[in-house]
Parts: sequence; C-alpha cells; structure tokens
Amino acid sequence: MEPATVVTLAKNHGDALDESAVAARYATRDFSAFIEAYKWVTSYLRAPADYALVASRMAEQMLAQSVVYAEVTLSAGVMLLRKQDVEANFRAISEAVAPYESRGLRLQWILDAVRQFGAAAARDVAQHAVGLRDAGVVAFGMGGDELARPTAEFRDVYDYATANGLRRLVHAGEIGGPDSVRDAVEILRAERIGHGIAAAADPELMALLAERSIGLEICPTSNLRTGALARLLGRADAGLPDHPLPQLFRAGIPISLSTDDPAMFDTSLVREFGALEQMTLRKQEILSIAEGAFAGAFLPPTEKAAFRQAFRVKAAPLGLL
Repeated sequence: MEPATVVTLAKNHGDALDESAVAARYATRDFSAFIEAYKWVTSYLRAPADYALVASRMAEQMLAQSVVYAEVTLSAGVMLLRKQDVEANFRAISEAVAPYESRGLRLQWILDAVRQFGAAAARDVAQHAVGLRDAGVVAFGMGGDELARPTAEFRDVYDYATANGLRRLVHAGEIGGPDSVRDAVEILRAERIGHGIAAAADPELMALLAERSIGLEICPTSNLRTGALARLLGRADAGLPDHPLPQLFRAGIPISLSTDDPAMFDTSLVREFGALEQMTLRKQEILSIAEGAFAGAFLPPTEKAAFRQAFRVKAAPLGLL
C-alpha cells in the first residue's frame, strides 16, 4: 500500500493523513516495529472496495515493472480477525485485477494465516482457501511471528490443505533459526519457504533444501528493514553485501526474489534485482534467479515451460543469454 493509497483510504474513512506521515510509520528497523506498522496500515482495509483499490494499484505497479506472473499473498487471517467477509473481499480483488490479464499480467493467490493467532484460526483460513480454489487460490501459507507458536500445532491444518489440493508455503527462517526452516519442511512439508535466510547457518539444511528443490522466497530489503539480517549475522551494521542469498543460491537451493511488502520497505522488484549487484552475484547468476522463479511457481509444467521460453526469447536480444 503506497503512501498515496493509504492517504486515499484514510480520507475515505474520515481520517486526515499526508504521505510523509505514512512514510514515517513505514520507516521501521526491527521486526516488532514492522508488525505494528503493518497492523496500523491494514486497519484502513475495512470494506471490499478498499481491497479493490489496493489490488488495482498493485497490478499497475506490476505491469510497470514488466511482471507477467505473480502469486500474491492475501492475509486472510487478518481479515477474519477483523470479522470481514473473506469471499466478498476476494471477489472485489479478483474483479479489480481482471482487466490486467488481457494486458499480460497473470495472477494467482495464496491465502495466509497468522501463526500467532493459533491453529484454529489457521484452519479457518485454510477452509476459505479451499473454498476459493476454483477462483484462483493456489496455496495456503502462514506468516506472522514464527517464534510465537510451535510448528507442530499446525500439522493438521497443512494436512487438510494438502488433502484438498492446495500447495504449501510457510514463512520460516526470517527471525527464527535454522530449526524453524527444518520444522517447516519436515513437519508441514512446505514446498516453498518465505525468507528462509537462517538456512545459511546450517550446511546440512542447505543440502536438504537443494536435494528436495524447496525454494526460498528471499526479500533482501525487507531483511534489512525488519532487522532479520542483523539478527542472523549478529551485527547491527549488516548491509546488502552481507546477505546470504549468494551462499544459498550457490548451494543449489532454488531462489526467487521478492519484495515482501514493497511500499512499506520502499522497494520494488526492479530495485531488488538491482540489490543483487551488491552481493557479488554475476550477471548469469542473476539471470538464473530470474528465470528460475518460473520453475518454482505453483503452475502446471506446461505453463511453467511457456513462461520460461517467453523469458528467454526476451532475454536473448539483450545479450543476457
């Protein structure tokens, strides 16, 4: 939610804000401050029309960055906490982004539970996700504070999601350690891990992720702004050149680059790819990460292949292959 969008939403709900005030709330440097800012800004998402506005602006931003496919996480757990109608919100979102498909943007959706809300709340999210499978929901995920509750509490929820045809995604190894990632893989059978940077501290875990082709969705700027990178390295001055992404990639782990909450972290996918240049990654490695994101997508093999071929057709004239 860009500051200008937040100002519009606030005005619609009777609050007066300016963009500088929103930017100040977004300027976080640790995880707890980020969570508080997230709770504040999402409090302006109160009706389906609010979600529709945010979705259409997101789609415009994606097209401006030449994005052709994305799996977008929706925090259904927060919607339910606020007694909102998940289906009505999702319908508004879907209608808002529908015109963008003819312009070259394909979207699928991940409904996300909040770990600290507990297993019963997560089960509610999973049930909504199953009910929306035919409408474009492809996966069930879980974010929030990974240190709040034991992973094993959510085993049955993930088993339910899997039995009903959903793919499995877990945020782990952001502020938690390698064991958090291992639990997500061994207990919840995660197919992809949100963040997962703590795996860099455990060579055996890195080997496991590589062997099973379990991808990591890495968000470098987010890792800076939430303090996750500093926490992992034990250094308050940790910067992008210190990020373990190259180590994880060179260990054979599938890596996709992401933005987390781009407006909150003042970033974009284009900027995140620019950040890779600060990490000693070579041009061919950056290209491999970009193309490899399609391999890890929750798509049928034929669609993955089509996207990868289209990517290579566009990359070749630019001298990138």
